[in-house]
Amino acid sequence: MNPTWVLGWPSGRETGDYLTLDLGGTKLRICWVTLSDRNNEPIVDQEIYQIPEHYKAGEAEQLWSFLADSIADFVEDRELEPDEGTVLPLGFTFSYPAVQEYIDHGVLHTWTKGWDIKGVEGHDVAGQLRQAIRRKGLPIDIVALMNDTTGAMIASAYHDPETIIGAITGPGCNACYMENCGSISKLGGHNLPANLPMAINCEYGAFDNEHIVLPRTKYDVAIDEESPRPGEQAFEKMSAAMYCSEIFRQIILDLWTRKLVFKGQNATRLKVPYVLDIDFMFDLEEDFSDKLSKTKALLRSVLQLDAHDAELLFCRHIVEMINTRSTRLSTCGVSAICRKKDIKSGHVAADAVMASRPRLKARWAQALGEVLDWPLDREQDPIIMTVARDGSGVGAAVISAMTLQRIADGDLTGVKQK
Repeated sequence: MNPTWVLGWPSGRETGDYLTLDLGGTKLRICWVTLSDRNNEPIVDQEIYQIPEHYKAGEAEQLWSFLADSIADFVEDRELEPDEGTVLPLGFTFSYPAVQEYIDHGVLHTWTKGWDIKGVEGHDVAGQLRQAIRRKGLPIDIVALMNDTTGAMIASAYHDPETIIGAITGPGCNACYMENCGSISKLGGHNLPANLPMAINCEYGAFDNEHIVLPRTKYDVAIDEESPRPGEQAFEKMSAAMYCSEIFRQIILDLWTRKLVFKGQNATRLKVPYVLDIDFMFDLEEDFSDKLSKTKALLRSVLQLDAHDAELLFCRHIVEMINTRSTRLSTCGVSAICRKKDIKSGHVAADAVMASRPRLKARWAQALGEVLDWPLDREQDPIIMTVARDGSGVGAAVISAMTLQRIADGDLTGVKQK
């Protein structure tokens, strides 16, 4: 659990123009965000840059130069210039486990999501990007560093004051919530007010890395052993949507090898790791077409497999089992936060991977009710899942605005670049 130095909830009155940068698992997203206030929709002008695959196992300088070059292109294309004597404020969303001593600083603990770039772990990622930006001579400075979960929670709270938790379930598994500084042991020595709220990045995707709590199947073991970082992110590898599709592929490939399904068919595509994207699993489970015709078409187009009726039903059943386990595990993290903070009601802002899927959302609510002992005859759920707002764009902008306002007020708590 990592302190983020995001102090308190947004007021909803944050305004201004901000650059935001989101380094995701496959793409780089740069935005120019204009905030008015809670009652007005933010204006987001964005550009998506594809990250070359070989960069994910390359060198640090290669990565940061690519980011700085992309920022330069974005700023030039939009003719963005700061006011005289100032710089453009940048909010940097870095969705990997980082330890933060300041809001504009973060030391990468370990790469996840299949990345393994040399020269970054153990170093300040904000500092490395800041140096690359300066080498380009850009009038830009990093105001705040955050992960996608924190950004999603703050972006949602900016518009929805009932937001209590931010949660990610797609490319990873994580949550964020507000904790009083007096209850955060890692802040010992900072002499912060005990009742000052700070966002906590749980990073519970790393829960049970020792493999002593959760039972694993042979497919879970294979995914872990074949990953760039075996023994890490154990909980995430059993619950995040990106791994669910890979679990399905491994099950079907195992049964094909044993000649139990798709007998005699070419399994070339089935042998490709991570050939199935996140949406594949959800599309199969939400297929209500006659005789599962959509599932049949998906298996043919994506895996080049022709399924008969029994195989279609079997695939549907396997998908439901995998998604059910994933959803219920994800619920455990949110339930633990609710129990710790004695949260009785509110909104959990989750990424669209789960929050926009009715069957998964209902399954999540059922599991949450079971863990938190909600009355069976309740008319409505006291804690509900909402679709998280744009965390890496709007969220990063709001956190930047909150930080700059604190600095303007003379409060430099948790700020490294004075």
